[in-house]
Amino acid sequence: MLTSLIISDLHLTNVEDDKVIFFNQFCEDHASKADQLFILGDLFNSWLGDDVSISSHNTIISSLKELTKETKVFVMAGNRDFLLSHNFEAETGCILINEPYELEHNTKKFLLIHGDSLCTDDINYQKLKKVLRNPIVQYIFLHLPKNIRLKLTGQLRKKSVEAQSYKSSKIMDVNQQTTDLLMSEYPGYELIHGHTHRQKTHTMKNYTRYVLGDWSKNKGNAIKLSDNLEWLEIN
Repeated sequence: MLTSLIISDLHLTNVEDDKVIFFNQFCEDHASKADQLFILGDLFNSWLGDDVSISSHNTIISSLKELTKETKVFVMAGNRDFLLSHNFEAETGCILINEPYELEHNTKKFLLIHGDSLCTDDINYQKLKKVLRNPIVQYIFLHLPKNIRLKLTGQLRKKSVEAQSYKSSKIMDVNQQTTDLLMSEYPGYELIHGHTHRQKTHTMKNYTRYVLGDWSKNKGNAIKLSDNLEWLEIN
């Protein structure tokens, strides 16, 4: 029976802190025993481009490289690490996947996304996302010196934190109408996503929505798919 683990929103940094050590332990104790691992975005807290960030995350890169010797690892870009590219794949053995990703697991079907595309009430965020995902903007950014990229990323993050401080909880959550519209295109599928950091199972009329939570330095969560679906608390 095929076994898959699904996680999201670890927000790992280039400092070998407790959270990085905790993730490496997860890879050894849990992920290595699964057939597949899916990471649904924001594995990294920021990613300045493969040419800069691969060398800055040596421990994590090495851990993923070791893991992919035994386990297939699929990585979806999130809103923090959307500049992950082919060199990351080559260095780690991971496979980058686009959203929405259709996963047929044994007899069930799941739709995997990061989740920010469903937060359509947050109009300013969606406008900024459209700009940042523009290929021309990305090309210019990736050709800037490292120190300029660091400065720009820091400024964007600061503004994001400030903006979140006055946004309502509802605005930063998924829009139900947007979610229903997406799932109407995938009848028979269940939805799994992260981004909102609000771990919960939502049972809707035509589908179930599973929301992955974020990780701390000593606690995480995952969905395990085998003959059924179950939540795992990692600690």
